[in-house]
This record gives sequence, C-alpha cells and structure tokens, in this order.
Amino acid sequence: MINLVVLFLSTIVAFWISAICGGGASLILIPLLNFMLPSSLIPFSLTIGTFTSSVSRIIVFKRHINWKIFLWFVPFSIPAVLLGGYLIKYIEPSYLQLIVAFFLMGNIPQLFKSKNAALSSESKCSKSFLAIIGFLSGFISGITGAIGLLFNRFYFKMGLSKEEIIATRANEVFSHLVKLIIYIILGLYSKAALGLGLAIAVATIVSSFTVQFILPYLSDQVFKKIGYGAMVVSGAILLAGSSRKIVDQNDVLIALDRSKNKTEIALSWRDTNFVLEFSQTHGLELERSIHWTGLPLKLQQKYFALSKKHNSIYIEKVIRFRRKASYEFYCHKEGVLTRLD
Repeated sequence: MINLVVLFLSTIVAFWISAICGGGASLILIPLLNFMLPSSLIPFSLTIGTFTSSVSRIIVFKRHINWKIFLWFVPFSIPAVLLGGYLIKYIEPSYLQLIVAFFLMGNIPQLFKSKNAALSSESKCSKSFLAIIGFLSGFISGITGAIGLLFNRFYFKMGLSKEEIIATRANEVFSHLVKLIIYIILGLYSKAALGLGLAIAVATIVSSFTVQFILPYLSDQVFKKIGYGAMVVSGAILLAGSSRKIVDQNDVLIALDRSKNKTEIALSWRDTNFVLEFSQTHGLELERSIHWTGLPLKLQQKYFALSKKHNSIYIEKVIRFRRKASYEFYCHKEGVLTRLD
C-alpha cells in the first residue's frame, strides 16, 4: 500500500514535470518501478499510464496538434512497436535503458546555449526524417515502455511551441494501445503490474487536467531549458538504475590491488574474469579467463597432459601491446597451486 501511494503521488508530479518538459514522465518513473517489478513487466505498467495520459492530453490540447508530424509519425511507429514488443523476450531492457541514459545525458551542452543560438538551430524536418523518428520511438518504446524525453530534442529543433509539443506527442496513443495488446499476448504482465499501471493511469488524468493552468506562466525558452535539464537529470537517474540492475544480474565485481611494483584492476562478469595489470617489468597487460577450447592446438595437448596430473586447471590468456598473446596455467593438486607460463 505504501508503494502504491508513493507511486501515485510520484506519478502526478512526474507527469506535471513531463508536461512542462514536453515529455519524460515514464523515464522518471522507471527507476522507481525498478524497485517494485521485474524489468520485463515494467513496460506493461508504464504503458497503461502513458496510454491514459495521451488520451487525456488529446482531449485537453487537441487544438494544438501538428497534423504533419502526426500523420508521418504514427504509420511508422506502430510496426516498430510490434518489432520491439516481440524482441522484449530476447533483449534485456536494462541494456537499452543504459544506452538511452547516455543519449539523454548528451544534451548537457544544450543547457548552456544562448537564446539566439537555440533559435538558429531550429529547422524544418523532412518527411523521411519524421518517419525515421517515428520508427525509432516505436521500437525503443516497445522494449522499454517509455520514450518520453528521448525524442524531445527533435521536437524542439522543429520549432514547436510548448502546447504543440504536448499535443503532438499524444499521437503515441496508438502505439501505446498496440503495446498493451502485445504485452498481454506475450504474457508480460501480472496482477501487481496491472495494479501499479492503474495507479499511474489515474494519476496521469489528474496531471493532464491540472497542468493546463501552469503552462501559461512559462515562456517557450524557459520550457525548452527545463526540458533539456529534465533529459540530463533523467539520464543520470536512468544510468544509475540500469547500471545497478546490470551489475546485480551479471554478478559484476570490480577490485583494485596495488603493490610496490604493479597495479591490478580485476573485473568479474558472470563466469568470466578480466584483469588489467600494469607492472614496471612487463608494462600494461590484459588477462582474461578462457576455456581450454580457446587454446592453440599445441597448448590443448599440454592441457590434457597436465589435467591427468592435477585436480583442476584455471587458464588465463595474457595480451600485451605489440606482443603475441601468451597463456598462464594455474594447476591445483592437493591444496598446492602451480603456475605455468
């Protein structure tokens, strides 16, 4: 119940910010939902809310819809949503969230542009460009359940007003509906995800009908600055959340070991270990654990000979700059470790 109340209140605030920034509530909510649902179920909950938000915004801002963008965006976004929804069973959303996070944080320079520079960067976009944006937004939305701020920058460059951005972005209502159908067919939902999604939906309705009283107090320039700022902040939050999930899912461990003559940085990823070592004797080395099948044929024969005499053998491939790769065998027998280069 506490989680539901926190999510409801956070959604109202997030969609207020979303309207002021021209989008992005979903990307703001993803880190919060990461604590409540598995990654594969988050798109279902988010899509219930974003669908409801799009419908309510069409009702409130229907006079400001840019039909050129609308008519070129929707036909290309829907098949991309189908593709993204299909691939969600094969692609871990956390990795795509990580890429999106870096893209969002790439908007930092936009925060420091002057008003004249921002105006000069505005341009009209071709129909083919709009089609590409529609396809990419649908594909990413199908996997993550959110696109919000990701394509905000393109709307800004088209020179749309704040009301036009909010109204035109509501064209995503069709892709949201398709996504919901796909998630249900694929079984990517649960009672918990449905409950959280309905809480988000109700909160978005409250947000859409109240935000129209806030927008008149903001100039288009301030609106854009807030939008870019929200993109950067959301990128940082998404980077932290997706990184944490990737670390947990892959058992990632990083260790630093310093001695008098060398420094080692060890990285463990799932069942693979990497060691970056710098020593005064050998310089910079990269050591990676490998299976015996990755050895050259001659060393495979040596491995089989050693395996008859030892309980277990751990193999590392050593890569040095401008030198041939070498291999290290760590042979265990009755509590004794023998290293062979």
